[in-house]
Amino acid sequence: MKHSNVVGGSTAKRVMACPGSVALCEKMPPKPSSTYADEGTLLHTLIAEYLEHGTKPDKFIGRTYEAQTLTEDLLHEKLLPAIKALDELDPEGKMDIAVETNVSFDNEALSGVFGSTDLLGRIGDTAYVIDWKFGDGVLVTAEENPQLMFYAAAAMRTPSVKWVFDGATTIECIIVQPTRGVSRWTTTPERIAQFEIELTRAVKKAQLPDADLNVGDHCRWCAAKPTCPMFTGAVDRALKTKFDALDNTLIGAYLLNADLLEDWIKDLRNLAISTLERGNSVPGYKLVAKRGTRQWVSEDAAKGVLLNILDESEVVESSLLSPAKVEKLLKKRAIEMPEGLVVSISSGNTLASEDDPRPSALLIGQQLNAALSKIGI
Repeated sequence: MKHSNVVGGSTAKRVMACPGSVALCEKMPPKPSSTYADEGTLLHTLIAEYLEHGTKPDKFIGRTYEAQTLTEDLLHEKLLPAIKALDELDPEGKMDIAVETNVSFDNEALSGVFGSTDLLGRIGDTAYVIDWKFGDGVLVTAEENPQLMFYAAAAMRTPSVKWVFDGATTIECIIVQPTRGVSRWTTTPERIAQFEIELTRAVKKAQLPDADLNVGDHCRWCAAKPTCPMFTGAVDRALKTKFDALDNTLIGAYLLNADLLEDWIKDLRNLAISTLERGNSVPGYKLVAKRGTRQWVSEDAAKGVLLNILDESEVVESSLLSPAKVEKLLKKRAIEMPEGLVVSISSGNTLASEDDPRPSALLIGQQLNAALSKIGI
């Protein structure tokens, strides 16, 4: 799952389509991880352990990575379907495999370019390149997939796994996406060699000061999208456009770019938030706390007070009802919520203009201290 900064499996498509993006991405701050990425890392780690050590999958329940935990639901929804898909690809267990292998190129133009494969395998004259995609979002197909071809090309030049491809007449590239199914594409060593030539050409172009910038679906995950001239220029043009003067053909043409522009706006906001959270300034903007969600300071203490006012069947289901629901019950009886039971805690920060009436957000440590002081800790 790790790859080099210049180009890797997950960025090969973007670099080949837009060599100029490499220089732009180098200037961007690192993106923080997400719950989706952390869940993917957890599942990749567990399936690698299963393949290498034969650990029974149900033994993984409760295993964690960052804040993500393998639950029984996650086991059945994603991990077991991925294992089943591999069993169906190799029902007789004949495949020789290499799990989680670092692969790299040995030619001068791609010096320092590397990546990490999920699974390489060999049966007879066929080499296999298999990649797990545990996300629920975009459907990923194997046909002409630059990430899989990158892994195949790099693995062919990596001594520890060169055996997977030596003498192979076909190469099968496979995406296993438990929530979407399995996508397979058969190619040849010759096509992978051609891909390496195309990748080398793109990396050389990326080193030029005037490397091409191009817009396309490869922009979806590009870290430099918020500052890319291709997008900032598109936004400037859009702001000057009188939409009531557009004909239907232009409306259709602009809609093709709508998703990319919406992603650009989202990424730009996230960049501004991360910049402000690091203590830097963004002229004209500040962080404000998101709307707080009321929670019980202590469920046990709240029960002790409320059961003197209301029947237990009214306020307790599998757990104590939320403050909002209890408040509705109390209002029916013309009773105010007893003081000291509820605290409002924001779920995080959001971006607002400087003239927004809400106060600037406290730093996380300050907000935590304020909440703890309210409950007497």
